Amino acid sequence: MDLFEKCFNFDLVKKYKEEDIYPYFHYLESGQDVVVNMEGKRVIMIGSNNYLGLTSHPEVIEAGIKAYEKYGSGCSGSRFLNGTLDLHITLEKELAEFLHKDAVMTFSTGFQSNLGIISAIAGRNDVILCDKENHASIYDGCRLSYAKMYRYEHNDMADLESQLQKIPADKGILIVTDGVFSMGGDLCKLPEIVALARKYGARVMVDDAHGLGVFGEHGRGTAEHFGLEDEVDIIMGTFSKSLASLGGFMAAKAEVIEYVKHTSRPFIFSASITPANAASALAALRILKREPERVKNLLDITDYMRNALKTRNIPIRDSVAPIIPINTYDDKRTFKACKLLFEKGVYVNPVVSPAVAPGDALIRTSYTATHTKELMDEAADIIQDVFENDLEPYSPTEQILYNE
Repeated sequence: MDLFEKCFNFDLVKKYKEEDIYPYFHYLESGQDVVVNMEGKRVIMIGSNNYLGLTSHPEVIEAGIKAYEKYGSGCSGSRFLNGTLDLHITLEKELAEFLHKDAVMTFSTGFQSNLGIISAIAGRNDVILCDKENHASIYDGCRLSYAKMYRYEHNDMADLESQLQKIPADKGILIVTDGVFSMGGDLCKLPEIVALARKYGARVMVDDAHGLGVFGEHGRGTAEHFGLEDEVDIIMGTFSKSLASLGGFMAAKAEVIEYVKHTSRPFIFSASITPANAASALAALRILKREPERVKNLLDITDYMRNALKTRNIPIRDSVAPIIPINTYDDKRTFKACKLLFEKGVYVNPVVSPAVAPGDALIRTSYTATHTKELMDEAADIIQDVFENDLEPYSPTEQILYNE
């Protein structure tokens, strides 16, 4: 059998392109912002994770430029060897202070952070309990660790406890969860998770990629939101969302950071984040510390848009984060809706199986602290026009699902 047979038989993309509803790889001709130029069009961007609106902030851009001028374009090696800059050390120190943790280590990407943390901290004699709706990078980190992984039903604490009860006393246990679930926009039940961890001797890791800069009075994320910063053992986060750059990090006790630094293969054998990335993330962090009102602005504009969509009878799912999912159920309807919205000037993200269960497709919309009410009204009107005039109506079964 030819190894490439699966490639030659992969015709799904061709099918959707022939139907002119292929929704991926649109290209930008401007910087990431609330309004962008995309393929020659003015488009309202509600499909980005630029939560605090800092990707176009002059201080962030200037920091990146100055880093290029001082350090060059790259580090040419891993943090373990020649790739550590004083800039990395400063970023890690300020992040640790901000998050009220002993220490921080940085990774080259957010995805790599979960690979590097989980594969180092858990091993063959350990057990990982993983929320079913956790990010793909968490699942891959679990596989790489060789630990036994059990999935518990999404935010189902009874199911989590029932699985904890079955784990032998001689096993190390890690409960890992998204802080904010990236598709549904809901929060993990962190108080209950922490209580169960205490009861059964487990450690807790929170992937706060979509929580940092989004929740908590100061933007420190899910743990701050719940007042549980001292109870979460590991916080993972990214620079590619609220902190307007690229890379990721782990925050934990100093001894845990030291261990992962010296045992994590994805960390040891990867080049460090570029000087410009580190400098931009540091600049964004300092703006967040100086301007915590951006967090409130973000949640306020999301609430405004949530209400705007509800008054227009758009079938949205309940969420609390600056992520508002719109039910579409059917993959093809989802692609068609995204195409029509793009043509009329709104960019959103299609989410279909296997990212969600078959028949549970949705449009993911996400918001930025610098969006205005005028832009939200314009986008909501376009969404209403597409859903009322251009899409086929929901089937009775789909309507029942939405009503539930």
